[in-house]
Amino acid sequence: MSLLVKICGLSTRETLQTALEAGADMVGFVFFPPSPRHLSLELGRDLGRQVEGRALKVALTVDADDATLDNIMDALSPDIFQLHGKESVAQLRDIKQRFGRPVMKAVPVATAADLAVLPGYAAVADRILFDARAPKDATRPGGLGEPFDWHLLENLDLRLPYMVSGGLHADNLAEALRVTRAGGVDVSSGVESAPGVKDPKMIKAFIRAARASQDSSQELSVR
Repeated sequence: MSLLVKICGLSTRETLQTALEAGADMVGFVFFPPSPRHLSLELGRDLGRQVEGRALKVALTVDADDATLDNIMDALSPDIFQLHGKESVAQLRDIKQRFGRPVMKAVPVATAADLAVLPGYAAVADRILFDARAPKDATRPGGLGEPFDWHLLENLDLRLPYMVSGGLHADNLAEALRVTRAGGVDVSSGVESAPGVKDPKMIKAFIRAARASQDSSQELSVR
């Protein structure tokens, strides 16, 4: 299967266009005010139109209420909801039924104990995103630029598709994929020159490295 590459936290037409032209499979838009990548509904609507079916639109939310989700659905019409907070299994089920969209649940990881939630989420979610657990004093759950111990996923028995995130960049994603055997990678701060400021050259380099890693894996598998 093809490796899925997601560029998250896009907030300008230029950087979105770069991600699309470079071949991103998913483009992520953040609707969470504490984040430096937060979008207004108006900008989300504008950027959503720009995608024009060239990639999957992912709406990232954190413990959003029904009204917020309704507004995001109306503005962006996302292909996937990425739930990055403490949403319960029941909430995942409700969001899927309400909007008729797949949901990707972010699971913060610091120790093996953090994986105990997987059976519950896996019964409802369409995809899992493993991200580094934020420090206790952090104001947001992701986009902090720190990796987790990928070896925690080495013996993972999860039949659901999953992606890895947290501190990824062009130089370490091949190792992350080798260890985790994930079907996708998700980057935000790893392609930024400053918090919330995407760098077109870094976006291109990340996607190039992801495709090169995929090609190398395929070559090894046929030997």
